[in-house]
Amino acid sequence: MFPGVGTDNLLIIPTCQHASIDLVNVGDTVEAEKDALLERFFVFARHATDALIAGGHWADYVDPCSGLPMVHKESCGVYGEVDALVSLLGYATSNAGCCKVVLHPRWGSAVYPASIVTKAPLEATLRALESAAAALDAGK
Repeated sequence: MFPGVGTDNLLIIPTCQHASIDLVNVGDTVEAEKDALLERFFVFARHATDALIAGGHWADYVDPCSGLPMVHKESCGVYGEVDALVSLLGYATSNAGCCKVVLHPRWGSAVYPASIVTKAPLEATLRALESAAAALDAGK
């Protein structure tokens, strides 16, 4: 998916936000919830990847709507959040019309998945994620 970036030491960080409503439903309320969760993820992911990149590490995050990377735009593929959670964490899925929906073990389909990818060491990654969470909580 990322040309020139090998898979050695590649760390995929799946995130799951608990939605206030079941996201399989349709309508303005569901779309507003999805938009809010997307923006929240973008703030978190931008902060984390900016910190990792500033530290000299390769990092990116995926737009869960398109499956495309947000930092390194020269992608050669689409990242599937549902497939990632099934493969990486063993989550179950359900069919909703023509779409496959991931089922969180506690929240069911009231979940909004999105991923960050990096080649940074685990310690640096954890620091960046903690900083991003603190900034998100502080409203930055």
